[in-house]
Amino acid sequence: MPSTSIVELRMIRRRTSRFGAVVLCGGESRRMGAAKAWLPFGPEYMLQRVVRLLGQVVDSIVVAAAAGQELPDLPPGVLIARDRRPDTGPLEGIGSGLAALPPPVEAAYVTACDVPLLVPEFAARMIELNDGYEAAVPVVDGRYQPLAAVYRRSVLAEVDRLLVRHRRRPVFLFRRVATRFVQPAELRDVDPRLMTFRNINHPDEYCEALRIAGLPVEGAGFPPRCASFAGGQKWLSDRETAP
Repeated sequence: MPSTSIVELRMIRRRTSRFGAVVLCGGESRRMGAAKAWLPFGPEYMLQRVVRLLGQVVDSIVVAAAAGQELPDLPPGVLIARDRRPDTGPLEGIGSGLAALPPPVEAAYVTACDVPLLVPEFAARMIELNDGYEAAVPVVDGRYQPLAAVYRRSVLAEVDRLLVRHRRRPVFLFRRVATRFVQPAELRDVDPRLMTFRNINHPDEYCEALRIAGLPVEGAGFPPRCASFAGGQKWLSDRETAP
């Protein structure tokens, strides 16, 4: 991944001062078998890592979570938005996250919490490409990437209309608002291997992401599964027995 100097990051932050970020983490993580927001990634949890990386680009960050969902500790100033309509998919998280952004913020880069290899410059580039549009979404091999995209607050009314009509796929939004479709070639100079698109759905993908990041993958029974206990989360390998 390309390295970025402190001076370059400061320049990025000035260019993106009217933008924020929304991180969705309300999914059920069925394929992973554990809450992805709580997956350890080096010295932090995966949600904490994604928030930290985005904090290099924007000041305002909203985490969109399910009602009652427990989250790891987050930096001061990070806002929490709860889904208003449960089990309605990412479009609900996009809407609740955008609605929670402070008024000076005009638009936000939206991502999921399961992209620990996110490149901050990728988010900054997507923000730049959103100029003049209500949404900007990458298209890779003919598939939309709605959780690596930028949305303006002006799409909120259309999001609500779609959800009321049970049209929950983000593609319906792209058909209703002015959308720029971004090609991979427009992003490779800041993220040559397009690591930002590498979301983690399965345990083997989790282990591979740790290896790519140069972090240890510990234990023959790894990756672990999560069991709740009083006061937080406990990580158990497949060789251990949950209480």
